[in-house]
Amino acid sequence: MASQALKNTTERTAQTMNGGLMLLLTLAVTVAVIWTFVIGLAEREPGSAWFLLVPGVLFAGWLVLISGFYTLQPNEAAAVTLFGNYKGTDRTPGLRWVLPWFMRKKISVRVRNVTGEKLKVNDRRGNPIEIAAVVVWRVSDTASALFDVDDYQRFIDIQIETALREIASHFAYDNAEHDEPTLRAASDQVSSLLQEKLQERVAIAGLTIDGAKLSHLAYAPEIASAMLRRQQAEAVLAARQTIVKGAVLMVEQALTQLSERDVVKLDDERRAQMVSNLLVVLCSDTQTQPVVNAGTFYQ
Repeated sequence: MASQALKNTTERTAQTMNGGLMLLLTLAVTVAVIWTFVIGLAEREPGSAWFLLVPGVLFAGWLVLISGFYTLQPNEAAAVTLFGNYKGTDRTPGLRWVLPWFMRKKISVRVRNVTGEKLKVNDRRGNPIEIAAVVVWRVSDTASALFDVDDYQRFIDIQIETALREIASHFAYDNAEHDEPTLRAASDQVSSLLQEKLQERVAIAGLTIDGAKLSHLAYAPEIASAMLRRQQAEAVLAARQTIVKGAVLMVEQALTQLSERDVVKLDDERRAQMVSNLLVVLCSDTQTQPVVNAGTFYQ
């Protein structure tokens, strides 16, 4: 048997009234209750209780009026229900009034942020990493947030964790092949994709994601030292490649200038020896100590 589809609830405007006008009416009824009670008490007949009828009716109306007031702050809303049926949402700030048998449930529509906990996940290469994100969000549809999910705050926390695990599985931490984006190098692309995935997941709850950024990204402790050594080795190798490339260019320029200016003529053997010595001097990590030849160049 197929399960019944969720019936989505869409926000609509509730029929409420200005609380200031109703407050004036309440004050007028208050004065009327006191006045009728005093007049009835002064003119009542002995043993008669009819003088309490009019003040009693007015007092009942006063109770109805005084029970319908509520206030809303800026960026705050109130979902109005009647016997469990959703009747609309009031977003007008200030003093408001509605019939007292209508229930009001307040909900904040302000911008909020969530700093997720550090998650231990595997990246695209299967390396264990630690990742966390900061998400900026707000309630855009109060009806969906209150009636389509059980707890929208817990709902978004779980969706952040799920989206982070999905994003981490699509990217390598770093050193991707064929210039592919990585979690470390392509932070803007990762953040955009995370925001997009989160918006798809929380739309059912009437939530809007205004921003998402990675707040923590590191290798898991068990492989952090090994990955650090690899990064150091790769950095040294890249530096060596740059040094060698520059040294070869300098040696080539030196030999070309010596030949063009006819400073010295070298055969192939001495040329190879000179190239070797220059490369040792230019590529060595430590300061080289030259050896002065006091004889001829060929001794």
